[in-house]
Amino acid sequence: MTLSRREFLQALAAAAAAGLPLASRPQDETFYDLPPFGNVSLLHFTDCHAQLLPMSFREPNVNLGVGTGANRPPHLVGEALLRHYGFKPDSREAHAFSHLDFAQAARKYGKMGGFAHLATLVKKLRAERGASLLLDGGDTWQGSATSLWTRGQDMIEAQKLLGVEIMTGHWDFTYGAARVKEVLEKDFAGRIEFLAQNVETNDFGDPVFKPATLRSLAGVPVAVIGQAFPYTPIAHPRRFVPDWKFGIEERRLQRIADEVRAGNGGKTGAQVVVLLSHNGMDVDLKLASRVTGIDVILGGHTHDGVPAPVVVSNAKGRTLVTNAGSHGKFLAVLDLDVKGGRIADYRYRLLPVFANLLPADREMARLIEAKRAPYVEKLAEKLAETEALLYRRGNFNSTMDQLILDALMEMKGAEIAFSPGFRWGTTLLPGEAITYEQVMSQTAITYPQVVVTEMAGETIRANLEDICDNLFNPDPYYQQGGDMVRIGGMSYSCAPGARRGARIGDMRIGERPVEPRKTYKVASWAPVAEDFRDAGEPVWDLFARYLREKKIVRPRRLNMPRLIGVKGNRGLA
Repeated sequence: MTLSRREFLQALAAAAAAGLPLASRPQDETFYDLPPFGNVSLLHFTDCHAQLLPMSFREPNVNLGVGTGANRPPHLVGEALLRHYGFKPDSREAHAFSHLDFAQAARKYGKMGGFAHLATLVKKLRAERGASLLLDGGDTWQGSATSLWTRGQDMIEAQKLLGVEIMTGHWDFTYGAARVKEVLEKDFAGRIEFLAQNVETNDFGDPVFKPATLRSLAGVPVAVIGQAFPYTPIAHPRRFVPDWKFGIEERRLQRIADEVRAGNGGKTGAQVVVLLSHNGMDVDLKLASRVTGIDVILGGHTHDGVPAPVVVSNAKGRTLVTNAGSHGKFLAVLDLDVKGGRIADYRYRLLPVFANLLPADREMARLIEAKRAPYVEKLAEKLAETEALLYRRGNFNSTMDQLILDALMEMKGAEIAFSPGFRWGTTLLPGEAITYEQVMSQTAITYPQVVVTEMAGETIRANLEDICDNLFNPDPYYQQGGDMVRIGGMSYSCAPGARRGARIGDMRIGERPVEPRKTYKVASWAPVAEDFRDAGEPVWDLFARYLREKKIVRPRRLNMPRLIGVKGNRGLA
């Protein structure tokens, strides 16, 4: 089913008549007017992290770039980002793409995302375009209570109804190899292609997934190659995919790009080659400079909402590199004008999905309601109320991370706490209730155990140096995902541009320096090591218990590191 502009406006009017909170300014009625262009359209979303309902999600005020990545997209935040892309302050775009005045702007512009609203936008755009593909960049099945409790099935049903045609993955693998195969064989068969050229078996190096597919759009052969997150077995417990090997696999990608261009067996070669990637944008920018023959990279993983493609030159041409944000906040629209076997021109928009500008698609709304129905009472339990803006996003501690860290230290009697540098998790505005559903949106993973260990000061420092190098290594191929581990109870300094092993310093608990050979009680969660597979209670139980006791969450000071050598960096607001 598609939705014409006339039908879209009629749906808006019907929703307003029903009393739904839709915006009514004249410019809002044309916000999604996107004139068709060219003959091939690619629609792309990524990293929705199982958010079926509209929500708030604050963008970072710290997204530091290092080396050649400094002061360029995606490492621009706040006013620097607005200036770069020409967005007006206090506009819808400023709210969608930046952290500025977030709580006030969120109340003004309303919640974002939600699959019922996304479905309406997809139908409208497809009705206006003759030939299109809808691509999902992964991190779709994880991030909510209902996705965890149904092993991703709620999201899988929503993907099918939305009309997703091609997907790759990352967090989706944390349900285990058997579950992934089950979905592909039962739910996706004949409907959605799961592509990943960079996953092979450990024993004989056989491909686990189909690497690429060729589609004809308005008579134009379009090849899509899949690229799953290269460091899946490092970022998560190895047991989920014990027999699979992941990597960037640059040489194999080059070979596949060449093959789909050339065609085989009498088939015409692709005139457009697309990489559906979950590498992270810095990795994609480097990849685009080294691998030739790829026209477009539709990227994900780092949750960067980048309003315009970065054009990267390589030995044989250029590649458009994009990244489409996260949490269902955005839908990317890339319209291509393909002439004479090549892309002659293009138009790109990363459309923010404002729930109050897009009436909910009825069929998707019914599906979401049905999938949530068995859990509604449990999800709605009010645990506490927040007086602070609670968010998780950025290179270092955020307010929601700080709350989790405080819970770990208090409930476990620990001197220090660590919480993973996850980028997913919805935002709560001051005055909102913290429900059980909100707790799960911060913690819903398949390895949620809380662990308490005794760690020597020198071990703590070594671990922090290793994690910091994963984030700030000047070579993107050595950046293995995630942001800096969140730390409670201990202050420290961080020099992102320093050499490996020399970034972390001045570690203190209060005024006391952390001693290298002294041991400290450390509480953490989400252990990757197999030694802790069955240790501890799920973090959501501990966090919910803490909130029930507190009842009111007041603003608290962030435990941020003292940053060295970052003056003037436009990734720091």
